[in-house]
Formats: sequence, C-alpha cells, structure tokens
Amino acid sequence: QKTAGTPKLVKKKKKDMLEFPKIGCVRNYAVAREQKDEASSGVQSKQAQQFDSALSKLDNSVRRTGRITKTMLLRVFHDICRTGYPSGNQALLLLRSCGSLLPEVPPVDRTELAHHIWTKLQELGSQYDVSHYNAILKVYLQNEFKFSPTDFLAKMEAANILPNRVTYQRLIAAYCQNGDIEGASTILGFMKSKDLPITEAVFNALVTGHARAGDIDSSKNILTVMRNAGIEPGADTYVSLLTAFAEKGDIDGVKKALEEAENADCSLMDRDIMQVIFALAKAGHQQYVPEMVERLRHERSYIPDAMNLCLSLITHGQEDVAFQVLKNFPTLQMDNASAESYNLGNFFLRHCVNMNTVIREHILHSFIHSFFELTLSSLGSWGLLGAYPSYIGAKQMKEQNLPVRPHFFWPLLIQLVKDNNTTGTNMHTLMLARTLTRWQMKCIPKTNAVCVCLCPHPERGGYFLYSLIDSMTEAEVQVQKDKLREYFKQLQALNITIPVNIYRGIRNLLDSYNVPELIKVTEDKVETLENKLAELKAENKSIDLTLKQIIQALCAEENLQRALELKQQHEEHMTAGGYAILINHCCRNDNAEEALNLKREMSRKDSSVALDASKYIALMKVFANSEAVDILKEMKEKDVMLNDTHTTMLFHALSSAAAKGGPTIIRRLQDTVFALGLAKPSANLCSPLITAYLDSNDLSGALDAALECQKRYNHLPRIHDILVGLVQQGDTELLQKAMDVVSQERGEMTMLYDLFFAFLQTGRYREARKIIETPGLRARPGRLHWYAEKCIAHNQMETLEHMVDMTAKLFECDRDEMYSYMLRLCKETNNWKKADALWTKMQEENIIPRERTLRLLADILRSNGQEVPFEVPEVNLKEKNMHEVTLCIYFVLAIFDVSVEAYEMVKGADEKGLVFGPASYDHLIRALLAEGSMDDAMALKDIAGSHIPGFKMSDTATNLLIVTQSKKDLVTDAVQTLKSMLQVNHVPSQLAITRLVQALGRKGDVSGIEDVQKLMKGLSTPLNFSSMLFINNIALAHIKNDDLDSAVELLETLYTNPDNHSASMSFVFRKILENGNDKVLDKFSVMAERLANHFACYRPASDLFLQLLDMDKVEDAKFMLARCNAVAEQKDILLSFMAQKSQTPGQVKSHQDFYTFSVLFLYSNIWNLPAAEALMEQMQKEGVEVDELSLKRLAVLYRKEGQTVPFPEPPVSRTSTHSKYSGYNV
Repeated sequence: QKTAGTPKLVKKKKKDMLEFPKIGCVRNYAVAREQKDEASSGVQSKQAQQFDSALSKLDNSVRRTGRITKTMLLRVFHDICRTGYPSGNQALLLLRSCGSLLPEVPPVDRTELAHHIWTKLQELGSQYDVSHYNAILKVYLQNEFKFSPTDFLAKMEAANILPNRVTYQRLIAAYCQNGDIEGASTILGFMKSKDLPITEAVFNALVTGHARAGDIDSSKNILTVMRNAGIEPGADTYVSLLTAFAEKGDIDGVKKALEEAENADCSLMDRDIMQVIFALAKAGHQQYVPEMVERLRHERSYIPDAMNLCLSLITHGQEDVAFQVLKNFPTLQMDNASAESYNLGNFFLRHCVNMNTVIREHILHSFIHSFFELTLSSLGSWGLLGAYPSYIGAKQMKEQNLPVRPHFFWPLLIQLVKDNNTTGTNMHTLMLARTLTRWQMKCIPKTNAVCVCLCPHPERGGYFLYSLIDSMTEAEVQVQKDKLREYFKQLQALNITIPVNIYRGIRNLLDSYNVPELIKVTEDKVETLENKLAELKAENKSIDLTLKQIIQALCAEENLQRALELKQQHEEHMTAGGYAILINHCCRNDNAEEALNLKREMSRKDSSVALDASKYIALMKVFANSEAVDILKEMKEKDVMLNDTHTTMLFHALSSAAAKGGPTIIRRLQDTVFALGLAKPSANLCSPLITAYLDSNDLSGALDAALECQKRYNHLPRIHDILVGLVQQGDTELLQKAMDVVSQERGEMTMLYDLFFAFLQTGRYREARKIIETPGLRARPGRLHWYAEKCIAHNQMETLEHMVDMTAKLFECDRDEMYSYMLRLCKETNNWKKADALWTKMQEENIIPRERTLRLLADILRSNGQEVPFEVPEVNLKEKNMHEVTLCIYFVLAIFDVSVEAYEMVKGADEKGLVFGPASYDHLIRALLAEGSMDDAMALKDIAGSHIPGFKMSDTATNLLIVTQSKKDLVTDAVQTLKSMLQVNHVPSQLAITRLVQALGRKGDVSGIEDVQKLMKGLSTPLNFSSMLFINNIALAHIKNDDLDSAVELLETLYTNPDNHSASMSFVFRKILENGNDKVLDKFSVMAERLANHFACYRPASDLFLQLLDMDKVEDAKFMLARCNAVAEQKDILLSFMAQKSQTPGQVKSHQDFYTFSVLFLYSNIWNLPAAEALMEQMQKEGVEVDELSLKRLAVLYRKEGQTVPFPEPPVSRTSTHSKYSGYNV
C-alpha cells in the first residue's frame, strides 16, 4: 500500500533533528529482501513449535513477574534464528520485549538490541508490516530513544507500509516526550482531517508534552479538553499528570492531582504510584519518595511490580531510592518476616553487582542489620553472599571497613553441595462423526464398506449418519441424494437398526431438506415384520423378538395406537424390552397415564424387572409429582446406576418439573435424589430449584434456596442469575447478604468476580470497573472464560468489549486470550469492521497475538474481501499431522474397537515428536484397559506424562485400572490406586470396588477387605453397595485361609439377626462349588440347614439350592430340597431366579427333567397359570420332555383356575409319586 496522504512534518535544523543511530539505522528497515525458497514442512513444523514454546516462556514470565531477562530473550532469539525462517509474529514478539520488559538492561542497550533483532530477522526473510513499526515505536518511547518522526514516516513510505492510528498516536507521544508540541500538533491535525479518532492515549501524551515544554497549566487543562470531547480522564491520564508534577518536583501538585483522581472515583494502583516514584527519582527529587512509598497499599501484584521498580532504579543509578522501596516490601517487615522472606533481597544485590554499582556503606549496614538481626538461623538461611559473589562482596565490605563473617560464605558452600547432589477426546467416540462426515463422503467410494464397519455399532453408526446429513447443506444433500439412498438400502440389507431417536432426527433433517422420500426405503419395515410375525405364529415359533421389533418400528413412525393394539393382541408374548419401548414413547409424548399403566402391567408380570435409568428418568419427568418420588425410590431398590449421561437427563427432568410443579415438588425430588444416593449433589442438579424461584420472580426465595444448597452440598447454583436480578431490582440488603455468604464460603476474590459479572450483565459499567480495579485482584482465567463464552453465546458484543477493556491492567490477564473472545464473536456476526478495529487496539496495548488469533482475524477479513495487513502464519504442520493421526486413532477405536492398533499408531507418532491432547491419551488408555492391556496403558500414561506436565488419568480410566489390577490379582497396586483416587476427592465406581474386594477375597486378605470397607464408609457420597459385598468376600477370604470356623461364625452371626434374613450369599456358594471343595461345601450346607430349621432363615438354603440347580448338580439339588422342603415355599426368591433364567435361550433345556419339575412345581404353588403355560410352550419348542408328575401338577393348576386341561392327564398310580422322585417330599 502506498502512503499517499501522510502528514508533511516541519523539518528541524540539523542540530535539532532527531537522528537514528548508526547501528540498526532505520534505513535498513526498508530494505526489501527476496523471499527464500519455501521451507520444508519439517522446518516449518519445528519453527512453529519453537515459537509456541518461546511465546509461552516469555508470556508466562511477563504475566507472572512483569519482566523478562536479557538471557531469556537472547536464547529465544538465537533459537528462532537457527531455523533460518523467522515469522512475522516471532519478530513482533522479540521486538516488543526490548522495552520496559527488560528493566535490568539500560535503555540504550535495549534500543541497540531491538535494532539488531530487526536487522537480523529482516536478513533472514522476515516480512514487516505496520504492527512491527508500531512495536519499534513503542520500544523507542519506553526507552526514551530520540529519533526523527519525519524520517520514520519516510522509511515506512519507502517500505510501502501505510501508517495507522496507532502509528500516529505513538509519533505524537514521541514529539511530546521531547516537549515538541508543534510536531505533535501537526500529526494531530492530520488525524483530525482523516477523521481518525482522538483517543485517551493522545490526550495523555499531550499532558506530558505540555509539561515538558514548560507549560504545566496547559498540561492540567488537557483534562478539561478531554471532558469537553466526551472522554472521561482515566487512571493513565492522572498518572501522566502526576508524572508531570513529579518531574517538576511539585509535591503539592502531586498531592492535589491524587486528590482529584480520588474525587473522580479513579482508582490508582500501586504500579501507578510506582511510576510517580520513578519520575521523582530520575528528576532528582528523591526527598519526596518516602511520602509516595507510604501510599503504596501492597496489592497482590505488589512484589513483582516493586521488584521491577527497584531494578529500573538501580539501572538508572538510583540504588538509594531502590533500597527505600525494597525495605517497604511487606514480607520484609519485622512483624511478619520469616527466614524465607530474606531471599527477596537476592535480586537487589545481584543487580547491583551486574551493574557494577558500588554499594554505599549505609546500604550494606542496613542489609546486615535489617536482615540478620532477628536470629542466627535466619541469617544462615538467607545469606548475604547467596546473591552477592563472595569475592566482590568481601572485597567491597573490606574496603569500607565492614566486618566479613565466615557465615556469609555458608550459602556459597551449601550451593556447591546441592550441585554435587543433583543428578540431573473425553473425547467421546461419538464426537468423531462430525469430523469424519465430509471425509467419509469423499474417501469411501463404496457404501457397503461403511455399512459393514458400522454393523457392530448401530448406535455409533446411526449417529454417524445423522451427523453426516446434519453437516451437509440442502444443495449438498440434493447432489449426494443417490449415495444417501444407497446407504439406507445397505443398512437395511445388513439388518442394521438405527435407534429411534436418531431415526427421527434423520427424518426431520431430510424433511427440512425437502427430500423426505430418501427415508421411505426403511418405512416398509413394519409391513415386513408383521408378515414375519404371522409366519412365526403359524409355525408355532416364538414371536417375542419380532413383536418387540414391530413395536419399535411403530413407535418410530409415531403410531402408538397400533403399537398398543399389538401389545393387547399378543400380551403373553410381551417382553420387558417391548414394554420399555412403549413406556419411553408415552413419556416422550407426555402421555403420563398410559405410561403408568404400562409400567404397572410390566411389574405385575415380573416385579423383579428393572427399566434402564433413562426410562425411569423419563417417567419421573412426565409425572413430576408423588409418582415421581416413588419412581426414584424404585430406582434405588433395584440398584439402578446413573452415569454422566443419565445425570444430565436427570437435570433436564428436574428442570421440566420446575415448570410443572414449582419449588415445592422440585425440592422434594431433589432431596430424594440426593438422600437415596442416586446422584452426587452438583451445582447443575441443584439449579432447577433456583430456576423455579427465579421463574416466579421470587429472588428472596431463590437466594435462600441457593444458600441452603451451599450449606448442605457446598454448591451455589445460579448465583450469577440471582445477583443479576438483585442488581436490577436495586435490593442492596439482599445483595449484601449474598455477597457476605459468597465471601465467607468462597473467598473475597470469588465474591468480587461474581459482583463484577453481575454489574457487567446489567450495564452498570462504572460500578463494574471499580470492582475489577480493586487493589490486589488478579486474573482468574476460568472465570473470565466462563463469562466471555456467555457473552459470545448471547451475542453481547458491548458487554464483552467492556470486560476486555476493563481488564487491561488486571494482574496476570492474558490479553491475547481476551481479544480472541471478541474476534470469535466478530466471526460469528461477520463484523469485519469491528475485527479490524480490534487489531488496532491490540497494537495500542502492544499485545503479541498468538498465531491462532492472527489466523482468525485474517479469516474474518478475507471472507469479507478485505486485505490482511499482516503476515498470516501458516498452519502448524505438526498440529495438522497430529490432528490427522488423532482422527485416524479415533476412527479405529470407534468403528473397529481395536485399541492395540491405535496404541501402535500413538507410539509411532510419539517417535516423530507428535504430541496429543490429554483427552486423546486418556481415551486410548481407557480402551487399552478395557481390553486388559494394562502394560500398554501404563506405557501410554508415561508417554502422556512426558509431554503434558501433571497429566492425570480421568476417573473412568482410574476405575478401569483398578478393575484390571484386580483381575490380574495385583491387589496391592489396586488398593494404592484406590487410595490415590480418594486423596484427590474422586469417587470410585461401584464396579471397581466390587472387583477389588473380590480379588482381596481370592487372596485371603481379610484385613485388606476391612480397610477398603472403612475407606468406603468415609465417602461423602455413598455408593450403592450391597452390604453382602464385604461380608461374602471376607467369608471367602477365611475359606482361602482354611479358617472355615471363622467364615461360618461370620455368616451365622449375620443370619441369626432377623433383619438380615433376606441377605444373599449366593456368591459364596457359587465360588465354593466352582472350587469343588467337598469339605467346605458340606460345612456350609450344614450351616444353611441349621439356619433354616432352627432360626427360620431360609435364604442361605435357597441360595445353595439355586446354585446347585444352576450348575447342573441336579441330584445334589434334589437332596437339598428333600432335607429342607421349606425352600420350595420361598416363592419370591425362586420366581425371580426362574424368570431371570427363562430370559436366556437354552437355559431351560440345560437343566433337563429336574428343572422342568421344579419350575412347574413352583408355578403351581404360586397359582400362576399364564407363566406356567408360557414356560411349557418354551420347553416344548426346545425339545425338553415333560415328565408325568409335572403334567399332573399343571393339570391341577388348570382345574383350580376353572379351565379345561388341554392335554391328556396322566393316570394316577401308586407308583407315580415314587418313580424317579421317590423318597423326596415334593
């Protein structure tokens, strides 16, 4: 771009002209160098990695301490130069660092370093734009380097670089820094003629310019001019005015300006007062420094700011003033000083040595007296010469007749000893779909390949197809219509069933794209299935599965009426799955009455059947009354476990209930959920109660409910919305109450952020600024990120812009991150003009943007046909390759479930230096552990830890590790893993604890089981454990140790208590039977019979009987039933067992004739003719012969029901009851 229209500046006489130095003369800046050949991908990747590392190091140092060291800067500079291909952003980073961020380097040296960096990087091919020229201008200003603005603009014009508003602002500041109001006025007039905004920065520069020109009155009048222009003077303006008075030695003017700032509600921070101290010292008015030092309030960022002030003062030869500031450090005050506090003095003496400063006698005396006076131990731990080299320190102390003590050298010796001793995603699988959709359309030409891959995974496959269609535009769908139709046909041919909810989503998408006919290829499924049902019925075959499929298909078509008719026609063939589908469909359509009827009907058929968690939650959502409470209790009784997805569903169910029933019912449901331990209390699950109050505009009730949640569960749900409402209503009393509680429970900083966001949300920007400028407040990236995302989601540009502006001076605030939030919103709203203005503001703040920020800004400008005013960084090739490898890994995991192959891919990527995110590593660790590949999983954990400091496995992965260690009998390791998990307040899964306790039982470790039991009792959120988990495994541990008496005593003690008669010890009997130890079996059989006959406790005998039956020990089961015939009367236990076994194909046949007899005997005793008939039919289909006694029992049952016996009843004979069952009380 040409610079037509740049201002014509007045030429000065030769002796007054601002000249550039010979070293790095600006004329070198305009030298255009031919581009080098394009770097190889490997070099580019290394370059990008180095820049990320360099930016991280420098940024962290700046945000943590406010400075960087020359050594660090040069190391980064040389690393970048070694690649030979420095980027524009790298150059910007290095140039910015050559100003006030190097307080330990004299200004002249800093400027010389900046010129050297500029020239060297330009020789290496770095391309400069206006941001680089603005950066070098900022360096000149910070270093007070004198140059000619006229020549500077000429060099920019020669380089075809067009100045922007920031350039002119800084040129004005350069003129004003030298008191040249005429030159500043020339540029100011040009800015006005071009309608460039005159910002606060320009007025601040004019305050300085008039003062240095000797016109302090005009300097003060600038504030009035600002107000007339609609700009309220801010902290920077008052600092400029204070500095102007300080340079004149006008302490009264300083005090008056401070008072004016206070009256204007302009909060000055410690770092602002420090600028005044620096100005006083440089101008030779050190006598006023103590008065300013007393005004320092020791804010949170005081120490790093004060250290930088001390370093700058020493660099400018003001070590006396620096020492006054040092003595004011809060950690060095006598009242609160500690041995570690004295280490703060190291930097002072070290810099004095580096600057070859001769430390005055009073300073050394003061160091020795102040730092070594308290205790000898403190003296030894600090050590004057820990920072001050012994040969220099001792020499200077001796020259000034100060005593040199032996212990001054202790730190030096200690350091030598120390030196000698030093040796030296969840990414859910389903998230894959959105990434793969377009790739799949291009890279898989044959649709059957995809369908075969998806065949074992209908849920994933369905979501994959939904995401594929969702990611396409209507035009793309029209183009790919034939291919999509082929997909659906292939799915149908392979008998792949897409879940109902995903099918409905696909159908709605296709309807919106005006191609509903694509889905019609699947809608003939109902007719096909109905024909199949008729055929099966005609052939007298089981229709259970087909009936369920028809019901599912009808529900998918929203044909509930037909589904219910089928259910009525074939009620005897309805399975629990069929009922679950109908119940879920009724709930989805808010048909509470029909859902409840179906639920009751299913329970009547088999009370032991439990729905899955999602169905129960759907029922709870549709009722939202006392019925909902009963449903929650049933979930607890049937040990229904909730995962993270179910917890989210529960939140939505409670939120829905809030709209139906109000706070009362929500409170009852919430209390029930937490009391039963169905879910752990969280802010999310507590929030529906607050929502109910907010919806009714009851802020007082909402606040009380939130505070109650804080007291009971340590959560403050929706506190932001409550505060916003209170601020809007102006209810200061309740607002103060809320703030007091937040401050007490969460800390003052959390309270201030909550209040800050509330003021921002309600447009009280003045109050918000006061809050964020509170002395000592520092950046909390998580909180700022949360509110920024909230603004982006609700398109609140004004609010977001105010937040970014107000946090400009917030300690440790990542400014690039803040501006990236605004750029993201600009991208979403396609506001390129705002994005371009933000780029200018970033230059004003001297921010070095990350590459991602530059790419985002460039994308906004390019998409609107605008020229990009900077070099756009290339995409990080390593990052791109890593993404592709990650994509490949997840594809392997999601489609084929082959984690070992994925692990090999990661190892190969690691050898090439590719690093993944923590979620990627964790996902693969979980997959490896699920397959039992523990060694590979732990090796992968080490790989992740080597790249990601502090890498921790997720709770899911840790639980899987405990399970795997337990299965491999590594119980010591498993217990240690559990303890590590509990130490960080994470809750183990029920499965992990169960497997661990079982492993301890196998090992015979009684004390280990008891230790785990104690750990579980200490959990804040109890898990749904059966009490028998620990008792059964302790008994098995005693058996393992051949201590049968202790095992029997333990169980008898339990069962002789009537409250424990229903506790099951089936697990113990199964393990005994599996081990084949007749001695143990005999002892426990005797115990079971004794409990049954003497204590009327039949559960152990029933458990033994059923385990014998289940393991095909028919004769033993007969014998057990004969000796303890009361077992046959335990209807609930036996019915539950038989119902469970009848659901598994082939189970009936496996137990042959005795199974037939016992089951029919059971059904005849409980008068359940339909169940007996169904079982009889199933046995006939499986070819199981029914003996005569069973037929007689069944005939009796028919007659009791008043029905005709449908088969020839066997004749009664004397031997009939003494055939193969003779001798048994049947």
